[in-house]
Amino acid sequence: MANIAVQRIKREFKEVLKSEETSKNQIKVDLVDENFTELRGEIAGPPDTPYEGGRYQLEIKIPETYPFNPPKVRFITKIWHPNISSVTGAICLDILKDQWAAAMTLRTVLLSLQALLAAAEPDDPQDAVVANQYKQNPEMFKQTARLWAHVYAGAPVSSPEYTKKIENLCAMGFDRNAVIVTLSSKSWDVETATELLLSN
Repeated sequence: MANIAVQRIKREFKEVLKSEETSKNQIKVDLVDENFTELRGEIAGPPDTPYEGGRYQLEIKIPETYPFNPPKVRFITKIWHPNISSVTGAICLDILKDQWAAAMTLRTVLLSLQALLAAAEPDDPQDAVVANQYKQNPEMFKQTARLWAHVYAGAPVSSPEYTKKIENLCAMGFDRNAVIVTLSSKSWDVETATELLLSN
């Protein structure tokens, strides 16, 4: 990895460690390998959102050309959000693509992702199914996002009604993750979800 990139990442890594947000347990970053090409980020679900109380792990890969090109970031923790793929964790955020500027840092990336959780952009979706639910049925979106936050990110318990539907389908022998994804994308309609699970 180019020297400029390594020096820059080391400096930014320290900036995150010393930041007020880290001391308040809002953001966090760890080294995955010693040569600073891969980091593990973590952000807290913002207050007053369905993600509140959850902790979200991020894979951060630093390109050779950093800081002139953005880091490659994806969610490791599963999340139900219009701008994040519920399957791969890929993120649709302008600063990680064409709006990146060399002045941005790891800290600004983590804080921008946290802000994205609080303010989705459903008209520029990464996950069309989630974006559709967000626009058509905001209450169902909130409940679904909260359930995913509980199951995958350790947030406090959510909708007992949705939990019961999951348990009923799991009792039929289906895989829990498959059940959650199918119910979430089929508007929590047990009949439609069951048909889809049986056809796979």
